[in-house]
Amino acid sequence: MPPVIRNAVLHIANEQPLVCDLFELPNPSDVALRCTNLRMLDGKRPIFIDDMASVFVFPYIHIRFIEVPAAAAAETGLPVQVPVVAAVGAAQATVTPEEDGELEIDEDFLRRIREV
Repeated sequence: MPPVIRNAVLHIANEQPLVCDLFELPNPSDVALRCTNLRMLDGKRPIFIDDMASVFVFPYIHIRFIEVPAAAAAETGLPVQVPVVAAVGAAQATVTPEEDGELEIDEDFLRRIREV
């Protein structure tokens, strides 16, 4: 059995989020998401399923977005590239998550916002 991406959070339209294990990362050409071990955020079995170990297929039309923890995807050995891009004027700079906490506050920028 191929490695699964554990503890991805599935946000279905107009429903509470569900935690699941993904068989693979979603691709742009996919029309549905295949997952297993479906459970609520508190770990309990949702009332609408009989067996948590079943394989579930959700059409993407019903999914708002999917949260895939970077640590969980990295454990599987699957290629994961999670760049954080911040716009800087007309140019763009790539910021790694480690650098994100070390950004300095531009006092002049904050002063101009307060004046508006």
